[in-house]
Amino acid sequence: MFPPFPEEEALAVCRDMAVQLDAGILELEQLTPESAERGGQGIMLGAMVCRDSGGRTVLLKTVSGISRALRPAPGLSDPGSVYVPPVADAAKISRALAQNDGAIHALTDKINACKKARRRSDGRCDEPGAAEAALRRQRAALTAQSLDAVFSLYSFHCADGCVRSLREICGRRLPPVGTGDCCAPKLLDYAFARSLVPVSMGELYYGRSSGPKRSGTPYPPCDARCALILPRMLGLHIVYRDDDILVVEKEGGVLSVPGRGPEKQDCVVNRMKRLFPAAIGQPAVHRLDMETSGLLVLAFTADAHRELCRQFEKGRVRKRYSALLDGVLDCAPGLCAPKAGQECGRMELYFRLDVGNRPHQVWDSVFGKKAVTEWKKTAVQQYRAPDGSVRPATRISFTPHTGRTHQLRLASADLHGFGIPIVGDSLYGSCAPGERLLLHAEYLAFTHPRTGAFLEFKSPPPF
Repeated sequence: MFPPFPEEEALAVCRDMAVQLDAGILELEQLTPESAERGGQGIMLGAMVCRDSGGRTVLLKTVSGISRALRPAPGLSDPGSVYVPPVADAAKISRALAQNDGAIHALTDKINACKKARRRSDGRCDEPGAAEAALRRQRAALTAQSLDAVFSLYSFHCADGCVRSLREICGRRLPPVGTGDCCAPKLLDYAFARSLVPVSMGELYYGRSSGPKRSGTPYPPCDARCALILPRMLGLHIVYRDDDILVVEKEGGVLSVPGRGPEKQDCVVNRMKRLFPAAIGQPAVHRLDMETSGLLVLAFTADAHRELCRQFEKGRVRKRYSALLDGVLDCAPGLCAPKAGQECGRMELYFRLDVGNRPHQVWDSVFGKKAVTEWKKTAVQQYRAPDGSVRPATRISFTPHTGRTHQLRLASADLHGFGIPIVGDSLYGSCAPGERLLLHAEYLAFTHPRTGAFLEFKSPPPF
């Protein structure tokens, strides 16, 4: 996962923490009994540099996991720092696990006995029987029940002021064990609960090397656990960030820029400015329709904004979208529908705003603006709707060469285009309960506005 905030200041704090641990100025308190297999393992040190409402610096410090806590050695103090505890109390977690612990161990003993019984004299094993399979299912159900009880103890303060449970964040998925116990969610939860503004956040591995991790080496938030919850806590899925630009993966249903009225102020731009108050007032360089998901670049500085806008105006930014059309393209009624065997093509269409029916666009060959789109059919597949029904759909890769309003939605739905709307298009097709527009900005490439380096970003479609 890409580090959501600059790391330099926080990593300097982490290195000081490592030195202080070696010198005995700081110590790791053991909160739970240490298991034999985890004895002597290293740990992640995490730090966050924040600003409070008065502009004062606040240092947050923590460690990963729930079994150990960082604190000054007895008789010493650290008045400039806050030592952040775990999000969930270790004792409550132990009680939640204890409810099924005995039954799980008993089932494990029975499963091991079954495995021993089917071991043959030549050392090989017969296939497990129905009885052993049933025992395994019982153990899996109890384990899932225990994990669900543990995860119900986790709630996180988010950048928008809301408190979200781990269940709400992860939905129906059962997250990996330890989700919420890394340094980053602890630090963010503490900061957002107290209206602190993060300035820098970093993590450093300390102790005996473990697998690829080496003591004294910094690491970003992990993909396995942090990437599940940090985007919801931050309000943004940050793909890339430096001093000049921010690249995010916008979720469907979120505005790119604010609209008119208080109900349309929640958007990518305002979420960015909430996390990064020093950003310019108008950081948006381009936008995606509210229902469209995918890659979006924004600027932190006026110079970066000016240069990126110039690249968009000159057509030097490369974009590609993935869409799922609601039907089979070979049978499409539109004028630009492919001929037999045609797998790709290019279309030039003309649309303008339907003034009496905003925000719809209508075909107008005289006053409409030209929209140029290349397309490629990549697959015909079965689409499973939220109600469980299944119907054929066509996956299309779109490369727009202009940036007209609703360009790809019209290229799909209008009879001058394919004549088949994108699945979930509430404006030009139909959107059933639980559906979303299946249009995703999967590729974005441009020249860095300050360094001149060529940057490209990819985001697999979530459908």
